[in-house]
Amino acid sequence: MMYKKVAEIWKNPKKGLGGLWKERLIRWRKERVVTRIENPTRIDRARNLGYKAKQGFVVARVRVKRGTRKTPKPAGGRRPKRSGRFHPLGKSWKVVAEEKASKKFRNLEILNSYWVAEDGKSKWFEVIMLDPSHPVIKKDKDKRWVTKPAHSGRAFRGLTSSGKKSRGLRK
Repeated sequence: MMYKKVAEIWKNPKKGLGGLWKERLIRWRKERVVTRIENPTRIDRARNLGYKAKQGFVVARVRVKRGTRKTPKPAGGRRPKRSGRFHPLGKSWKVVAEEKASKKFRNLEILNSYWVAEDGKSKWFEVIMLDPSHPVIKKDKDKRWVTKPAHSGRAFRGLTSSGKKSRGLRK
């Protein structure tokens, strides 16, 4: 019942959270790009994606810049048609957030991620990560698959849920 109420609030967080929404964004803008957090902000979504409140699970909040990516202006003579500078990234911001988290925490594997907030400049995602060398994860029958070497570097190979979606492997 509680998870349903939390999910209801997060359908329209600006309205549901009120003043807390604005306070959070102000605080999060001042934080580092990848910040480890103790508890997930959206507990309903985290639990739905495989998070468990036990050792070996780590949650990080990642900030990603919005907008199209700019390439340097070409020097030298070219016709104007070829001087396009704004190119789409080709992958979602969620995938970029997972890759940033994976670079920061090299010993952890990405399980999944979800959207938390956005403003005019940035988007924030929370990334759920597992420690494959932790004894609690090795004993967990649902999550021990991550300890196998075939699952190392999942975020960079597009093996997470959002990575598969951006590769066109999910509907």
